[in-house]
Amino acid sequence: MTIPAFEAILPADERRSNASSIFLLSVTIANAWATRTVFSPLQDIAKADLELTDFQLSLVQGLAASIPIALLSIPLGRLVDRRNRVHLLSAVTLVSTLGGLMTAFAFSFPLLFIARMLAGLGGMCALPMAISIAADLASPDRRGRAILMLSVGQIVGVAGAFAIGGWLFAVLANRSAPIVAPWREVHVVFALFGVVSALSLLKLREPPRREIGEGMEIPLREAVGEMWARRALLLPLLFGQIAVVMADTAATIWAAPVLSRDYGLGPAAFSTWIAVVILIAGLLGALFGGFAADFGHKSRIPGGLMLGAVLSSGLSIPAALFPVMPTVMGFAAMLTVLLMCGATTGLITATAIATLVPNEIRGLCLGLFVVGGAVVGLAIAPTLVSVLGAMIGGAHGLSWGLALTGLATGVVAFVGFVRSMVIAARTNASAL
Repeated sequence: MTIPAFEAILPADERRSNASSIFLLSVTIANAWATRTVFSPLQDIAKADLELTDFQLSLVQGLAASIPIALLSIPLGRLVDRRNRVHLLSAVTLVSTLGGLMTAFAFSFPLLFIARMLAGLGGMCALPMAISIAADLASPDRRGRAILMLSVGQIVGVAGAFAIGGWLFAVLANRSAPIVAPWREVHVVFALFGVVSALSLLKLREPPRREIGEGMEIPLREAVGEMWARRALLLPLLFGQIAVVMADTAATIWAAPVLSRDYGLGPAAFSTWIAVVILIAGLLGALFGGFAADFGHKSRIPGGLMLGAVLSSGLSIPAALFPVMPTVMGFAAMLTVLLMCGATTGLITATAIATLVPNEIRGLCLGLFVVGGAVVGLAIAPTLVSVLGAMIGGAHGLSWGLALTGLATGVVAFVGFVRSMVIAARTNASAL
């Protein structure tokens, strides 16, 4: 059941409380993604310290993060639909923090692999939980903006991991007698922030669920059946979003090594400006995505909710050439466009699910999308880049492997979002 503009009938203090809760969720997401991402600007240094190969590095950055997400996202999504979401979010945040701390004390490839498995759980699995909570704190016509706040948290977390991580590494590396390798100390500091984030969730209350059917806890088989009945919309949306995750994951993971190897820049030289790129691209993309989703939902454009995703995915195709630009300025400009497009499509996809999918299966649906992104986007994309780079060979093999991966995933994303827009235009949204 849809509750039109329910915020208008809430007391002013409750509206302020809902806004504060969404802000707290945004901070939690920022910490989770910072813990997951801070290894990226320091990975070439960690690679040399641990004597890893590019292939091992790709497994640590991709497969390690995807395994727990693939195994746990659907069960956690099911729990999101049935249990206290705030408690689940707090537990996942603590596990992610533990992974960040273990990273600091990993002295072999197997231990580092396990540590990154745990660290990666926070970002990807915390986001669907936060989206489910935020969706019950905002009316349907404002959910794009509510989810926008969560996207801002994700963006700030990733950008902060580069900016603060790179700056902190430079400070620690300049000491005369560091206790342990500076890249390890950086992870200890970020883990401490994670503990604070998990404790802050104690202030958050579980909100009442909106737009639920007659029976909240429907059997799993029935829930899967409800999702399958919506497959005409959800499948192309899923393929489109998986392709976006692949492109963004590959870009975020391999941008730093490409800058180090092809452009001769170290973490201290690129961490600040690449953080600015991530922040600006993410904020602009999230802003466009949030308002485009709300505008499209209220407009008379057939399938208008997906229009912003279609346009953004099309623009991401030429932007995928960022790693082979002849100058650092060109690299930064094209990377900005690519990440902006990814932020836009990601937010619109989440808004489409939060708007078109019933509450009682929303968490399961979001969990399925996270699994798809984890299995394909995280597990395959980083390794695909390293394999293509090795096949191409030469000094610029890695950069061309990254560019080709981005081009292919951009085309897949565009086709998927066009198809989902066509289906949304043909189908009554209330029957989806």
